Amino acid sequence: MKNHTSIIESLLRKNHFPDAEIIRELPGSGSNRRYFRITFREKELNSLIAAFNPDINENKAWLTFSNHFKKLELPVPAILAHDDNFRYFLLQDLGDINLLDLVINGMNDRIKDYYRQVVSDLVRFQTEGIRGLDMEAAYPVKDFDKDSVFWDLNYFKYYFVKPHELLFDEHELENDFGALASRLLQAATGFFQYRDFQTRNIMIFENRPWYIDFQGGRRGPLQYDLASLLYQARAGLSPSFKNELYQLYLDHLEQAVPGQSTQFKKYFTDFVYFRLMQVLGAYGFRGLIQRKGHFLRSIPYAIRNLKALIADSAIEKSYPQLHRIFVQIISLSQYDEPDLPAEKLTVSINSFSYKKTGYPSDITENGGGFVFDCRALPNPGRIKELMDFTGLERPVIEYLQDKSEVNRFMIGTFQLVKQSIGKYLERGFTHLQVNYGCTGGKHRSVYCARQLAEFISLKYNGRVEVRLKHIQIEKEKTL
Repeated sequence: MKNHTSIIESLLRKNHFPDAEIIRELPGSGSNRRYFRITFREKELNSLIAAFNPDINENKAWLTFSNHFKKLELPVPAILAHDDNFRYFLLQDLGDINLLDLVINGMNDRIKDYYRQVVSDLVRFQTEGIRGLDMEAAYPVKDFDKDSVFWDLNYFKYYFVKPHELLFDEHELENDFGALASRLLQAATGFFQYRDFQTRNIMIFENRPWYIDFQGGRRGPLQYDLASLLYQARAGLSPSFKNELYQLYLDHLEQAVPGQSTQFKKYFTDFVYFRLMQVLGAYGFRGLIQRKGHFLRSIPYAIRNLKALIADSAIEKSYPQLHRIFVQIISLSQYDEPDLPAEKLTVSINSFSYKKTGYPSDITENGGGFVFDCRALPNPGRIKELMDFTGLERPVIEYLQDKSEVNRFMIGTFQLVKQSIGKYLERGFTHLQVNYGCTGGKHRSVYCARQLAEFISLKYNGRVEVRLKHIQIEKEKTL
């Protein structure tokens, strides 16, 4: 942090800005980029944003696109300066409010008007923005092509489908990928594809939308960006408003490129599926692999979108293996949105297998809780007479009850959980997650999770709602 600050201060001096009063790092997102807000002692001076990104090629694409869009008077932040190595930038500060922040707090007429403006601006980016744009600067690719399609399809397969151990035929899935890629590549190209056109990248500043994070843009078809906007997981647009924006987009497109709207409609649904797969791949990587809470909490919203989409389209005939996977995705119980009672604390208790599933995600806003490792306890799974039973059955229960080290372990975990429950009740919190893990997820962790559930139910006598789930046992029942 100190090194970033000193370089930013040097960049300010070099470009004749006054000394900064405060340089404060802003919360991170899903990328490696880091942002800092710069404020000055002279209160009449507007604050600035300093951006750092170690990927120089990506930065050069962003700089090229930004300067071009600025000349066209498209609402993008002005880049005021950069260092000689193209890693640090000073740019216009658009504030902290993005369109998603507004949407998730409730739709209203003002937000709908923003969306209508966004649709109009999107057509301008796509049709006007491509004219004279130096696509040699684009990174990592300058064109939407077969390779880039398969990158996203494999992203979905390897970071979402396989980690969830969904059932599919690998050969048939590759056939579906090939058929979908061929279909997508039939769409008219030659437009600017923004690539990540969603409300988190749309700032609301001076009472109108402004646009950021287009550095991954490329030359490509139109449909992907509108699919990204209308089917953004967290935005949750109603079907009627989606349709209104869709028709408004077609009207603007027809004015900009007469005759293009008919071709656009032909391929739009395929791009919606493609975008949803890309999003699920990203959520899998950022959430399941990197354990970033925002992405984990977004998975249920994406699944909700997918569920509505496959109900309204005949995908099974065109892409049967993908349809098979989608049906399994919408049935993933770990992403069922918890219906937590507002008036009391809910304690979710899970048993799980370290070896087979890893520790459970918490898709509530709480972001996680206790994870207790039962693998140091005596293992009934290694005893021939007990291995076919579970921690819910009498032979395993009696075996573990007789072990003093198990009792000490349980007393210790009870004390820790009890301390948290006391504070959570005092502060009005609504959810606590507690996880017990063992190697196979069927003996020790199951026993411990059940013991804790019984302890809490008896001790708090209805003041706390207990939800008990044995993840590995439930998973094996579905196979």
